[in-house]
This record gives sequence, structure tokens and C-alpha cells, in this order.
Amino acid sequence: MTLHHDGDAADDQFRDDQARDDQARDDQARDDQARLTELLGRLSLDEKVQLLTGRDFWTTHPNEKIGLRRILVSDGPSGVRGEVWDERSPSLNLPSASSLSSSWDPDLARRYGAAAAVEARRKGVDVVLGPTINLHRSPLGGRHFEAFSEDPVLTAELAAAYVHGVQDNGVGATPKHYVANDYETDRFTASTVVSDRALRELYLLAFEKAVTEAHAWLVMSSYNSINGVTATENELLETPLNSEWGFDGVVVSDWTGVRSVESAKHSQDLVMPGPDGPWGDALVAAVRAGEVPEASIDRKVLRLLQLAARVGALDGFEPIAATPTTVEDGIAFVREAAAAGTVLAHDRGGAVPVDPAIVRSVAVVGHNARFARTQGGGSATVLPEKVVTPVEGIEQAFPDATVTYSVGAVVQEGVAELPLDRITNPETGEPGVRVSFRSGDDELFSEDRRATALVWFGGDAPIERSDTVRFSTRYTPEVTGEILLGVASVGHSVIRVDGEVVLDGTSEAVGDDLGAAFLAPPSQSAAVAVVEGRPIDVVIDHTIGASALGGALSYTFGIEPDDADPSGLIDEAVAAAAAADLTIVVVGTNSKVESEGFDRTSLDLPGRQDELVSRVAAAAATTVVVVNAGSPVTMPWRDEVDALFLTWFGGQEYGHALGDVLTGAVEPGGRLPTTWPATQADVPVIDVTPVDGEVVYDEGIHVGYRAWLKAGTTPAYPFGHGLGYTTWSLSGLDVTSTVSAGGAVQVAVDVTNTGAREGKHVVQVYASRLDSVVDRPVRWLVGFAPVVVPAGGTSRVEVTVPARAFADWRDGSWAHEPGAFTVHVGSSVAELPLEATVVLEG
Repeated sequence: MTLHHDGDAADDQFRDDQARDDQARDDQARDDQARLTELLGRLSLDEKVQLLTGRDFWTTHPNEKIGLRRILVSDGPSGVRGEVWDERSPSLNLPSASSLSSSWDPDLARRYGAAAAVEARRKGVDVVLGPTINLHRSPLGGRHFEAFSEDPVLTAELAAAYVHGVQDNGVGATPKHYVANDYETDRFTASTVVSDRALRELYLLAFEKAVTEAHAWLVMSSYNSINGVTATENELLETPLNSEWGFDGVVVSDWTGVRSVESAKHSQDLVMPGPDGPWGDALVAAVRAGEVPEASIDRKVLRLLQLAARVGALDGFEPIAATPTTVEDGIAFVREAAAAGTVLAHDRGGAVPVDPAIVRSVAVVGHNARFARTQGGGSATVLPEKVVTPVEGIEQAFPDATVTYSVGAVVQEGVAELPLDRITNPETGEPGVRVSFRSGDDELFSEDRRATALVWFGGDAPIERSDTVRFSTRYTPEVTGEILLGVASVGHSVIRVDGEVVLDGTSEAVGDDLGAAFLAPPSQSAAVAVVEGRPIDVVIDHTIGASALGGALSYTFGIEPDDADPSGLIDEAVAAAAAADLTIVVVGTNSKVESEGFDRTSLDLPGRQDELVSRVAAAAATTVVVVNAGSPVTMPWRDEVDALFLTWFGGQEYGHALGDVLTGAVEPGGRLPTTWPATQADVPVIDVTPVDGEVVYDEGIHVGYRAWLKAGTTPAYPFGHGLGYTTWSLSGLDVTSTVSAGGAVQVAVDVTNTGAREGKHVVQVYASRLDSVVDRPVRWLVGFAPVVVPAGGTSRVEVTVPARAFADWRDGSWAHEPGAFTVHVGSSVAELPLEATVVLEG
């Protein structure tokens, strides 16, 4: 009795303390709002409107009168690039979002967000432009790698955790792209035609928790229209975002996404980039003419000032976190996260893990083994200081084995940059390139760079005042023979080698997407005879043309791949595999397949990689295949190999993480966040190409695994699937028998590790209802929980499922259909051994 009484007293004290803390926060919020309103009153209309358009690519306008400094935003979301796109200012390259989501681990997502925040603080960045939380509606989506999942519940949980991780460390997070921007083709002009129910239950649900629970400080509106109304002028910015979810942050546009003054009448708050844009003087005139209420302007400015206060950009206000509160070794975290997201899809006869002590020879095969993709293309690009390739990781993981490498099949398309250790700056004698911007014969600006893939997107280069840019370097070839020396950029270039013109040509942009033209431009090249070890002087002059992104330039020069003898490359790889104890084949995509600005046209691996895997598997003693792709690919050879890892874009420690999971130093912790098909023809929802300006989401709520279940088609690997290095048993399911509309269902299950080593399991909870007054999925995810259990141990795992998970959107509100639902518990959408009944009360 005494112990119980003391517990009650402690609980009462805790509640009293919590109430006082809540009251203090409320009082502070009211005081801050009053002070912000006072600052707003000091600004003229012109000054207020000026704040609502960026000062340049990455910053907002300061105002000394009220103590407001600029706010610096930066692309992410898998790293933080900073104010300049410059290899001399490297960034931590985190694994892609599709890798993070494969962990099914909100705690890891929070740490991931914290790592991004630490990088942001190091680079002076106030706002990270991420996470990307559009859904994997179709596997052809070009930015699949940058988003989390085909499921809104998994996406929402991880997005909220990511936002917490960023903002708890004093940096703003920006869930994007709001909303239904799940394709790239014609993304600036296309309209997504989607039902209210699908919007609420899928596409908006992915954003909701990031706002209502993580309290995101910003949301980015998308380029596309929704049901005929462009996102920046859409009522969805107000309802549900503001009016229902209580969003009190800034809606920032995607870059160049605001097209008119009309958007100022809506809940669009900030236009980027600047300094020009559709608002400015035109908005001032519209306010004075009574066409736009000044109260609308005031609301936008107050939100911007509140953001400034939160990040420490406004004098007299304490930032949310003056210094990062969660700091860990970023490199070590990248390695851990990449392994946690690696999915072991197939393991025949316990082929993995591999004991390095018994392996004498390893054949490593594949273009991506040496030239791995650690991130997707487009605005998400960051520039890491060092990338550990799969070859390097395997060599370190098998230190006593002889490791050989064969390219096997060419994957690269277009020009790839020259290795830094093979180029010399003729002015400094150091590794690198001299770049000079010119107007006529006058040099306006020069700099010494350490790469031949270069982007100017902000910074000091006088691009708009220059008519040409010159690149000068001395290249020492690695081979004797002919190389295809070329450039990738839109416009006219002249290449001189040892003073002789070898290329004089112009490349035109393919399509009209600004991002694709800028970040994935076409290539042109010319054959040049070289001798191994004999340097050649390379000078390139490029004519700078007009650009919709004035002051920006993207340029790469280097070597195009020589695919003159593809059969010979495969033969060489097969011979190496036949002679080795273990063969590891790394296949994958390239930057022409997965990038911002365009969608995919095929799920096949590029080049002759499928043939390569089949032939190697037939010759090798043991074949392990590693897929280096940010989104699903077809794998017709999957049953021919001994083990198959799906590793996504694993960040800069990709090679080390791969070595860890191959040898069993770390268990592959991933479970599929998206269904992987056997063939492209099997995919039930595939279209991403607008027809007459529209992408019609006529599948409604049946997206991803829901669509697969409805179609009755079996994929290669289902949603939630993933193996590990131990075995599991689930038992003792206990589920709340009844629940009211405002309540929650408690699901508890015993998870027993029946294997010989510690392991990770992901408990997945789905719901179904056969007899319903509305169309429902065959089953749908309602909750999940990762758990680590020692060998022979049992953990009781609890998952809380809100009653909203059983609701449907009907007639403008959430409807809770009373009656019986079945709750299924297991390890994937296709493996659910336990079930129980829950009754939703009317």
C-alpha cells in the first residue's frame, strides 16, 4: 500500500511539473508572438514583400532594422551540400532515403536527421530542404531513391522521426513535395488527378505526422497541379495543412515553382529563388490595388520571422537549440545506416555470411563495384570527401584473399569525370583544373578546382557577366589506345589536346525539364589516341548561353565508356569467376536511369548486366549478387545465384558496409519498403507519363503492395520482405478486443530468436476487413516495430495502432465503420502467421 501511495504521489508531482512546463511554454509562445507582431509593425509594405522572395539561390533577405539576418537553406535530404556546390567544401554523403526506409527504424531515422543537422550547423545552414516524402506510386518514378516507401504509414513514421532529428538540433526541416508529386515527367505543368479519399489516406497521410507530431517548421510546395490547380495556389495548402493540422511554419516553393501573384492570395509563404520572381513589385501593386489583402502578407511575414527566431536568425530570440544536441561520428553512422538498410532478399543454403578465413580468392565483377552509385542524381547531390567503393570494402573485408576485378559490362552512359590523381593544374602543379571565366579576351575570374564535374549554383563566379569559361588541365592516361574524351553540358564547346582541336560541337537540351537539362545534360566526345603514362594538355572553351537559372552553370569533362567489345568483357569476368572461391557481382543503375528531372522508361538493368550475372553464376563456385540501385529493378537471374543483397545507394561508406554484411560482422538489417517485381509487365500501377497534361491516379487507394494484392500477382519480393542471419518465431499475440473511434489498439507479441546469433526482426502489423461498405485494400499496414533480440532470447514487442488506421475518408471527413477488423502480425505483407479480431465500436 505504501509503495502504491508513493507511486501515486510521484505521478501527481510529475503531472503538476508537466502542467507548469506546458504553461510556461504557452506563456513564452504568446510573448514571442507579441514581439514578432511588434517587429512586423516596424516594416513598410515594400519591406514586408521583399522578405517573401529569396535574396538569391539559397538565402532570404535580411533586414537590419529589426535585427533579421539572412536565412540560409540547402539541398539535402541525404546530406547537406551548403551554400556552394564545390568539391573543396565536402559534405557527408548519407545513404539514400530508400536505404533509410529499409531499416524500418524510426530511431535510426531520427539519428539520420540529427546527422544532417550537425552537417548543416557545420556549414552555417539554417534549413535543410528535406525529407522527400512523396510515395513510390510507380517504380518508374525518377526520384524513387529520394523518397521513403510505397506505404504512407511507414513513410509518415520515418519522416516524423527525421524531422525531429533535424529540428531538435536547431535546424529547420522541410518535408516535400506537397503534394502528389510522385513522377518527374512534365512535373512543372502536369496535373495529378486524384480522389479526395486517395489524397487523405495516402498522399497527405505521408505528410500529416511530420506536421502534427514532429511540428515541421517548413513544408515545400510542389511543381505539379492537383486536380487542375497548381500546388502553389491550391486550397490544400490551407486545408488540411493549416486549418486541420495546425501547421504554423513556412510554405516555401520548389525552385521557380511560383508563377504568379495569384499564389500570394493563398497559403504559399516564400518564393524561391530570388532576387527576381513573380511577387516583388507586382505584389506590392496588387496589395495597394486591393487585389491581395495586406493581412495575407502579414501572416506570411510573421511565419518567416517565427522561422528566423527558431533558427537563431532574429535578434532577441533564443533559438530552439544554440548548438547541436545530438552529435556522433558521421562516418561511422553512415556505415551503420547503410548496413541497417541492406536487404538480404535471397540466400540459398546459407551462402552468406562468408567466413573470410576460408576464402583464398575473390572475383569482384561489375562496373558499379568500382564506380558505385552512393547517391541519386539531381538536387539531392552532395560532394563527399571520400567514397569507399565495393572493391575497396571487399579487399579490406577479405585481407588474406587474392581479390581480382573485372568490369564485366559497361553501365555508365555519357561522360564520367577524370580521376583527381590523373589530372594536374598547369598553373599550380597540384592535382586539379584551372577554371577561368572570360568576357572577350579579358579574364574576369579564375579558380583552382579539384574535379572535372563542376556545378556553379551560387558562389562568386561571374557567370552572368562572362561569355566563355575555360578549363585547363594536364591528363595522364591510364591506358594505351583510343579514349573518348568529351564534355557533358548544354551549349557549344571546343576541346583542344596539345593545341589541336579534337572536338568543336554543340549539345542541345533533351526535353524541357530545367533540372534534367542542368544536372543531367547530354554528352559529346571525340576519339583521342593516348599512351599510358604520357601526359596530354587539355584546354576546353565553353560558350556560356542564356539559362532560366541565371548565374548557374553545370559542366563535366572526362571520358565516355568504350563498349566496343561487350562480349569480351563478359568472357573475361566469367573466366575470373571460374577461378575464384567466391564471386561477388555488383550490378546497378547509372545517372541516366535514376535522377531528378525524368522518369525511368524500363526496370531492366542497363547494358548487358543480366547476361553477365547468368553467365557468371553458371561458372562460379559461389555467386553473391549486390544490387546498387535506388529503386526496384528486374532480376531474371535471381534464382540462379546463391545470395542476393539489395543495397540501394549506400552513402560514402558503402564499400565498408558491404564488407560488414558479407562477412557477418554486421547483420543486414533491411526489409523492403517497396515491392520488387519479377517483370515490369506484372506491375499493377506503372504509368508516370501525363496524357493531355494529366497523370490520372485511377487506382485510387490501391498503390504499391495494395495494388499487387488486389491484382493477385506474385512479385519477386513482397513489401516488408528481408532475411537476416538468424531465425525467428512469433507467438503469444494479444490484441485489444474493442476500440472506440478516438482510441487505440494495443498489439503485443512474443518475438523469439531461435538462431545462434543476435539479430534484428521487424514486427509488422496489418489490418483487413472482408465485409465493408467501402472499397478497402486486401490488407494495409497499420503499425510496425523493429527489435533486436539475443540468440535464444524472447522479447515482448508492443505496437500501438490508432483507431484512425481503421478509418476511411468519406464525404469530407473520417468515417469509422463499426464492426470487426482482422489484425495480422508477421514479417512481411505475405508472411503473417498470427491474427486476431478487433471490433471498432460505433
